[in-house]
Amino acid sequence: MAPAITLAAEAPKLSAANTGFMLICSALVMLMTPGLAFFYGGMVRVKSTLNMLMMSFISLGIVTILWVLYGFSMAFGTDSGSLIGWNSDWVGLGNIGLTELWPGYTIPVFVFLVFQLMFAIITPALISGALADRVKFSAWALFIALWATVVYFPVAHWVWGTGGWAFELGVIDFAGGTAVHINAGAAALGVILVIGKRVGFKKDPMRPHSLPLVMLGAGLLWFGWFGFNAGSWLGNDDGVGALMFVNTQVATAAAMLAWLIYEKIRHGAFTTLGAASGAVAGLVAITPAGGAVTPLGAIAVGAIAGVLCAMAVGLKYKFGYDDSLDVVGVHLVGGVLGSLLIGLFASGKGQSTVEGLFYGGGLTQFWKQCAGVFAVLAYSLIASAILAFILDKTMGMRVPEDDEVAGIDQAEHAETAYDFSGAGGGAAKTAATAPVAAAASKKVDA
Repeated sequence: MAPAITLAAEAPKLSAANTGFMLICSALVMLMTPGLAFFYGGMVRVKSTLNMLMMSFISLGIVTILWVLYGFSMAFGTDSGSLIGWNSDWVGLGNIGLTELWPGYTIPVFVFLVFQLMFAIITPALISGALADRVKFSAWALFIALWATVVYFPVAHWVWGTGGWAFELGVIDFAGGTAVHINAGAAALGVILVIGKRVGFKKDPMRPHSLPLVMLGAGLLWFGWFGFNAGSWLGNDDGVGALMFVNTQVATAAAMLAWLIYEKIRHGAFTTLGAASGAVAGLVAITPAGGAVTPLGAIAVGAIAGVLCAMAVGLKYKFGYDDSLDVVGVHLVGGVLGSLLIGLFASGKGQSTVEGLFYGGGLTQFWKQCAGVFAVLAYSLIASAILAFILDKTMGMRVPEDDEVAGIDQAEHAETAYDFSGAGGGAAKTAATAPVAAAASKKVDA
């Protein structure tokens, strides 16, 4: 009898289907940053609209260049001390083959790196909502560059990079509860504690100037979030990405309804701002958890986040920190909830066999989630506050008070979001047409 022949495991081959799927997901995640710009832009007063849009858009430029130069290498290169990565071949992205695969997957390295780039872009953009109305655009642009380098790239390595301490510990973060939302929310809190409150905080009305714009932004975020979440499985072969897609929809719906019910009971009305904010809270909370829970678990995660985030947005008035657009209340609180609830609702039937407390797994995973959550929160909060302090003492973070009161759009960008001068009506129309009317009158009299 001939000896048995043992074949080596077949190496992964490039999958055109998975590659195309991931490119589409990358484009969806890119769309989230303009969506965020509209979401935030509608929530501020008219005089700050353009500045709010630009604070998100500028991240598309700055972070993209840093990612090519060294960011991808820092986040996903060879591990050093479980804290940072580095791969000199990836600096400038000039030594990556067109068909070189990301280890263990069927997509090219270029596809993985561009997908992760979109995460790196939106994370600092999330911070901007907490700083509305009062930050110099030049200081903000420099802050993005420093923060991405000092905070985001290392934290992404901790959570997702091979050898990163949170990755090796077994902290579950499917698509960015810690690396994106807690990271951004804690950073927002750190910066606003340094730069202080807006002029008129708790005194002047600071209502959203365009709720339709807010709803448009929320819709774009919800749409793009399917790529953000489902794409994070880096393929579409085993159904886990499909589970994440379903759970993203389910949790978002539950959170929106829970937020609306809470505000109806608490404030007496179902508001469009509440619907948009509740949807985003659900998206945030399910981001780390969606691959580990069942759809029923997703309903629980979304409902809990909807209520507790709605409660959390009011804390700024109680404690006196001016989080302009509720980045802390939604992204920090939602990210913490979604990450910790994995320790309770993980079913063992999704991305891994890990089970939470309610599925007989005890509290082992819960404590791992706590380690990841509070380490990222503390590091981002402290590092971000230090960066803001340095910038504030050197170039100044805030615009002059007169510019803030008059409108940061005109002061920082020499533009306004809406130009009504050509729309007609009122005194402007009368003044503009008076000479023509007078000439016509003389012609008739003659």
